Amino acid sequence: MARLLAALAAGLVFGTGIAVSGMINPAKVLNFFDFAGTWDPSLAFVMGGALAVTALGYRLVLKRPRPLLDDGFHLPTNRKLDWPLLSGAALFGVGWGIAGFCPGGSIPALGLGEASAFIFVASMLAGIALSRFTRSAFAGAAQSRAA
Repeated sequence: MARLLAALAAGLVFGTGIAVSGMINPAKVLNFFDFAGTWDPSLAFVMGGALAVTALGYRLVLKRPRPLLDDGFHLPTNRKLDWPLLSGAALFGVGWGIAGFCPGGSIPALGLGEASAFIFVASMLAGIALSRFTRSAFAGAAQSRAA
């Protein structure tokens, strides 16, 4: 129960921060990317603030022997730049630039009740499902060729 309440609190803080910063507004996000037109640099301060808090948080938290609500830290071990990482990052950036939503901002934006947020989230979920299906299909084909 404590883990569930901690996750709820973290989600509420994150969603509130995204909403207050304006990152749920696609027009504000798209203006951030429009260097030649109506450029709005304010989201750079939002991202910079998030990076500063994260960097400080990691330095403080990782000094602990373990997290409060788990047996250990679950940190990524893969440090290589591979095709799935690079292509996923590119797709994320292109999608963010086209739609004005990122996954983190789209969930709180659902609360506005606008169709664009629902369309984005539905498309994102369909893309996740398609990606998982494709990866498992290719993995299965590779295993049958190896056998």
